[in-house]
Amino acid sequence: MPSACRGCRAAPWLINVGRGALLVEQALLDALDDGRLSGATLDVFRHEPLPEAHPFWAHPKIRITPHVSAVTRVEESAAQVAEKLQRFEQGLAVGGTVDRRRGY
Repeated sequence: MPSACRGCRAAPWLINVGRGALLVEQALLDALDDGRLSGATLDVFRHEPLPEAHPFWAHPKIRITPHVSAVTRVEESAAQVAEKLQRFEQGLAVGGTVDRRRGY
């Protein structure tokens, strides 16, 4: 029995693990809704964390993955923590701190 899609090609799937600002969000939604894209997997967003009411959360063709870009190496991480503690105790600036006003 011949395939119903003989000779046709499925629409592409977008995967963005780079930078959220590279993606034009409304263009993505339009491309998903009109079939130019089959789906999208997103790991990064223009605004992070992604707001609870954002349409990406409910879109049936969008998959959202946790933003995890690396495996933690215990020895390197421990050295970084020790350095940050030392800087803090000396009254020096400490990088990589959480900014609760930004949500992360």
